[in-house]
Amino acid sequence: MSNSNKNEKKKGVVLSTLKFYLPVAWKLSKRYFIVSVINVIVQAVLPFIDLIFLPLLVDALCQPERSVIQIILYAALMVGLDIAVGTAGTQLTIYLERFEDKFLNYSREMVAERCMEIDFALTENKQALDQIRKAKDGIDWSGGLHGICVQFFSIISNVIKIVGVVTILAVSAPWLLLIIGVLLAVSSLLNSKKNKIEVKWFSELSKVDRVYYYINYEQEDIRFAKDIRLYGAAGTLIAKAAEQIKRTISYDVDKENEIYPLNILDVTVTALRDFGTYLYLGILAILGSITIGQFSQLTAAGGTVNQAVQGVIFNIQDIVKRCSYAYETVKLMDYPPYLQKGTRKVENLDKPHEIEFRNVSFSYPNTGVQVLKNVSIKIKAGERLSVVGLNGAGKTTFIKLLCRLYDTDEGEILLDGVNIRDYDYDEYMKLFSVVFQDFRLLAFSVQENVLLGREDTPEAVDSVLEKVGLLDKVNTLPHGRDTMMFRQFEKDGVQLSGGEQQKLAIARALYKNAPVVILDEPTAALDPVAEYEIYCRFNELVGGKTAVYISHRLSSCKFCDRIAVFSDCTIKELGTHDELVHKPGGIYAEMFAAQAQYYV
Repeated sequence: MSNSNKNEKKKGVVLSTLKFYLPVAWKLSKRYFIVSVINVIVQAVLPFIDLIFLPLLVDALCQPERSVIQIILYAALMVGLDIAVGTAGTQLTIYLERFEDKFLNYSREMVAERCMEIDFALTENKQALDQIRKAKDGIDWSGGLHGICVQFFSIISNVIKIVGVVTILAVSAPWLLLIIGVLLAVSSLLNSKKNKIEVKWFSELSKVDRVYYYINYEQEDIRFAKDIRLYGAAGTLIAKAAEQIKRTISYDVDKENEIYPLNILDVTVTALRDFGTYLYLGILAILGSITIGQFSQLTAAGGTVNQAVQGVIFNIQDIVKRCSYAYETVKLMDYPPYLQKGTRKVENLDKPHEIEFRNVSFSYPNTGVQVLKNVSIKIKAGERLSVVGLNGAGKTTFIKLLCRLYDTDEGEILLDGVNIRDYDYDEYMKLFSVVFQDFRLLAFSVQENVLLGREDTPEAVDSVLEKVGLLDKVNTLPHGRDTMMFRQFEKDGVQLSGGEQQKLAIARALYKNAPVVILDEPTAALDPVAEYEIYCRFNELVGGKTAVYISHRLSSCKFCDRIAVFSDCTIKELGTHDELVHKPGGIYAEMFAAQAQYYV
């Protein structure tokens, strides 16, 4: 890529980042920008106090007949103004730093919200996961919006300083501007190279960080506690974490080794600049072209202009660098969707609907392995359908496609005769109450786990808890429905059994009151008695809703209208329990006979 293209790309990154973040910051706090402007003025004025009063004080001290009053006046004005303006600048800076956490936390909230919004398929996509990690790291590495804005406002302050100081130097020591300008150009070039190295290593390090944070998450998550202890996995996890830390350190060392020669050159350039400044001004003072007071003023002015110009260059380069980091968040917010989203409204959301799979085939992205092949089935409104088959037959994938967590590769899924891709996605999702095998409960109260943000109707909550056989248990808890689940945050939190947690997940699905209920192994953790109770009340639980039910326990299929038997990635048999159990050589008949011997 040519330099011009690279520059255009950097410019686009900076503009896109600022265009995204600045309105966010303005919305969060207009006061932040008002105080920043005041701080710019204060920081710009500060160095001119010394530049004005220092030569007056030095020349007053060098006079043969010194005026003590004059010296005290100059010293008092200089020190007093330095203290007053400096204190004001410090207080303004401290005030602005209070916004840093606010902006950072808001950025983290945006990323968290985006992670919950992106299409489910992307949560299993390596590129998308890498982008999420980069976005999270980018927030911290960029310093958030405050980190970018500080540099932006610093540019304005430094430009004001440069204009004022250059005027002083141009009148008394014009050649000093040339010396400083040449050496600053070299210094800025070195700093630019260092920033490029920083950005390059940031991109590489984010991949390592994602692996490390995953391992660290497993070490801390109590859901892995039993497996870690029973299988002695602590050593393995610690070793893997240590390996990732070693890789991180290696990355840091390699980065510093690459930057080190540039740092040495930068120090050399700084030394040459200071030497040239003092040599030139010393000659002017010896020749009598300037007074000792002016020598002090111009020396300070040279340092100020050098610092201000270098500051502007650094600010610009730092903005580019910080925006490169923060841009990863912008990229995540604009990450391309996996699913096609329609706009069609679903009619009668609260009533059952007819669903049809028509010649559906599907492979998980980037695998090339077909999971479903030419699946066709029509699920009538209000029907109870049981889906059975061996592990890996495609049952859960069938449900994921129905819920539009993925889209079909071939064929189509219809709702009331309309392709589900044509419907508004959020509205379509309201049709389903689902309990997956790997359901999750949150460390919130029992009631909050049922509601999940929905309106609290105590009678309705009690009703679904009673239907799943959990109400009596909940009433015995320390705080009833307000008892916290698990013990992450409350010492008296409750750790329900696996079966009780599964009942609570079913209660949550029922409380949503969607027209289609999907239960993926809903009773796997229940004892036979509890399972029997659930199935005896199956019609009551589901009511007139459409129900799709996956189970390995074929005795439960008797409660369903039809049974779809998955094998070889497609539906091999379809019928009622009585039809399939008496089918000679049938897959369902063999499976049922194999399980029945354990119940006899």
